[in-house]
Amino acid sequence: MYVIRLPDGTLRVPHSAVTEDGNTIGQGYVEIAPGHPDYDRLVAQALTEEELEDRRRGWRAGDEALRRRFEEWKAAQTEE
Repeated sequence: MYVIRLPDGTLRVPHSAVTEDGNTIGQGYVEIAPGHPDYDRLVAQALTEEELEDRRRGWRAGDEALRRRFEEWKAAQTEE
């Protein structure tokens, strides 16, 4: 999960709800605005929604190339 910088400057920050023994019971985002104690630290690593979508497109393109290589490998295994 990534820190997302919204157009108004608000940050959407990943947040997990955890039990006392450390088990994760839920994951989501919280929004923090400029002036929050962690804002300056988190804004440095934040991505815009467009940047995040560009990354996702890149991952999908890479996944497609990997899937094709696997299908070629699988076809070669059945030919032997």
